[in-house]
Amino acid sequence: MKALYTTSATALAGRNGQVSTEDKKVDLQLSYPKEMGGSGEFTNPEQLFAAGYAACFSNAILHVASQTKMAIKSAPTTATVGIGANDNGGFALTVALAVELELDQAEAEKLVKTAHQVCPYSNAVRGNIDVKLTVNGQAI
Repeated sequence: MKALYTTSATALAGRNGQVSTEDKKVDLQLSYPKEMGGSGEFTNPEQLFAAGYAACFSNAILHVASQTKMAIKSAPTTATVGIGANDNGGFALTVALAVELELDQAEAEKLVKTAHQVCPYSNAVRGNIDVKLTVNGQAI
């Protein structure tokens, strides 16, 4: 694959530290969430992953829609990311993507399923994280 864009970020002290991109457009303090024994004062990797996945998936929907000449201007997407212990003594993530589209349900589901094949985040996690999809409140 030839990369169209490349970026990097550096974390200084894990979940209780600071993370920034090389251009400093992202420059954030991190802390463990309260649910994991931390202060919850700052953002955490799961929130950052959820934000990135939601934005990327919403854009994948808009991209597929434009390719198929569908006239939609927005694709509200909420990514819910969970973290928990796995069976191997490590940790794993869960993801649920909830999309709201002002389309016929069958058409909306087809669009979201296609976007799930196009989205780079979906392609990156496929086979590693079970991603649950809902469209207009209905599981697909």
